[in-house]
Amino acid sequence: MSAAEALPATVGALLAAACERLATPDARLDAELLLAHVLGSTRTQLYARPETTVDAAARASYHALLARRQAGEPVAYLLGRQEFWSLAIVLDGSTLVPRPETELLVELALARVAADVAEVLDLGTGSGAIALALASERPAWRVLGVDCDPAALRLARANAERLALDNVDFAPGDWFAGLQGRCFDLVVANPPYVAEDDPCLAAPGVCREPRHALVAGVDGLDALREIVTRARAHLNLGGWLLCEHGAAQGEALREMFAAAGFAAIATRRDLAGHERVTQGRSAGPFTPSGSAGE
Repeated sequence: MSAAEALPATVGALLAAACERLATPDARLDAELLLAHVLGSTRTQLYARPETTVDAAARASYHALLARRQAGEPVAYLLGRQEFWSLAIVLDGSTLVPRPETELLVELALARVAADVAEVLDLGTGSGAIALALASERPAWRVLGVDCDPAALRLARANAERLALDNVDFAPGDWFAGLQGRCFDLVVANPPYVAEDDPCLAAPGVCREPRHALVAGVDGLDALREIVTRARAHLNLGGWLLCEHGAAQGEALREMFAAAGFAAIATRRDLAGHERVTQGRSAGPFTPSGSAGE
């Protein structure tokens, strides 16, 4: 008898066995999401009919997904999607899974720029989640997402096409490389900000995400330093830079923003109370380092 055939045959029994098997804080949620995916149902339908018999083929598919989850693969990769800002973002394992806390970056970006028309840049766009959220909320904004990973760009473009958003575009680029002479009203970034020896990199889920999208040097600040240092040369007068970062990096980011000549510097906390997004405004003309003036 195969492992799948040995699984209980009803929805309720399958979920109970899966929770015991996964044995993680989110075991119940993971088990429900994966079973609903296999059965093409909703979690509510699972609750309503726990006595429903599940056929052998579906049990085999469920068994395979549970094994992959046990091995540390993110649920979002197994489902092939993740909801972000009410949008269903398709994923294929080539980018990070969009986090709920990143919605704070979107919320603040929308609040900072009141104009109906604006030029917006999303650095390190990955799946395109942030760019797509902004484009969906502000149809007259022109949003550009850049990423150095061709696989990420293919995914972002596919998400934009599926969501029928025509005010967003994606282009290859290593942060501001390739954007010489272009300025924006708003620049947002959720770059890698994990230190290379951080134990969180071994955590379930995270261990299967692309390392290059997570790690940024010894202290996790390499990408943020480059972005903050170079951003003012690409911001219109009064334009905003907003960067997501780690919970313990707020003070370092405020110092970086100040050194780069930003005004109105502030760090906002996420729903868990952690410092998560630092923002600053370009309040004067940009002067390259070594030139007179501010």
